[in-house]
Amino acid sequence: QVQLVESGGGLVQDGGSLRLSCATSGSIIRFKPMGWYRQAPGKQRELVASLATGGTTNYADSVKGRFTISRDNAKNTVYLQMNSLNPDDTAVYYCAAGRDYSSYVDPPRYWGQGTQVTVSS
Repeated sequence: QVQLVESGGGLVQDGGSLRLSCATSGSIIRFKPMGWYRQAPGKQRELVASLATGGTTNYADSVKGRFTISRDNAKNTVYLQMNSLNPDDTAVYYCAAGRDYSSYVDPPRYWGQGTQVTVSS
């Protein structure tokens, strides 16, 4: 059984930073593509950052240069460092994992339950 648990969300001021963590159990993330999605009220869930097993990263245009996805294989944990946050980043952020050895995380096989990020204006 694979479980993903997000943490690190909260309230931050415009221009601030947060780091989200995704702790994974029941699997080895080294063999899975990983990603972070977000969903704002009334909007479609979108993929904002992805990390392939080989280390290649991709970002949505809206977060390029501000967000960084990374992983610590020893801790079986994925991170999303978010800098220069603005109110448009307000959303529930979800960690996701694809199938083992998949090329891309989308569509995910596993989801976390989400963590709220609120950026005040």
